[in-house]
Amino acid sequence: MTEKEKMLAGIIYDPNDKDLLELRKNAHNICKRYNDTFEDDSELRERLLNDLLPDHGEGLYLQGPIYFDYGAFTKIGKNFYANFNFTVLDVCPIVIGDNVFVGPNVSLLAPKHPLRWQERNIYKSDKGYFTDKEYGAPIVIGDNCWIAGNVTVLSFAAGNPCRVIRTITEKDSVSHLCDIGDLTERVK
Repeated sequence: MTEKEKMLAGIIYDPNDKDLLELRKNAHNICKRYNDTFEDDSELRERLLNDLLPDHGEGLYLQGPIYFDYGAFTKIGKNFYANFNFTVLDVCPIVIGDNVFVGPNVSLLAPKHPLRWQERNIYKSDKGYFTDKEYGAPIVIGDNCWIAGNVTVLSFAAGNPCRVIRTITEKDSVSHLCDIGDLTERVK
């Protein structure tokens, strides 16, 4: 199983895998070009969005600046609008329905990291470079949603205002995560 396949399945993967680094670099370069393009250059903006987000419906408008980790793992329905500073970290599939409006400074964040510091810290891989353990969870936003400004969509929440709910223990170890078969069943 490749690191990309592991990533998309929501199991521990190496985010510094050379193929993933290349895919991210490509998406970041497209975002930079899009962000530097004038709003009235709709033809170039459309081409860039088609390259970044190959699976999108008609009526897509991203105000810019935008930031995507991959883009290719995000599916957007028709008539989608996002205001300034739309950030999408699509390490797991992100699916957005039709007629969705997003306010400024919204982030959709699929990555997750181990809760225990012992597993979260950077380490040297067997390939000789430094990396960390990461996994993800898919995000699905249904039709006709409005996500107000400054909203962060995560797969983990700890309250508002944020507070210590409980102590992190060995029971929170990533070694207790389900295998890919269990995850596939959960996502269905």
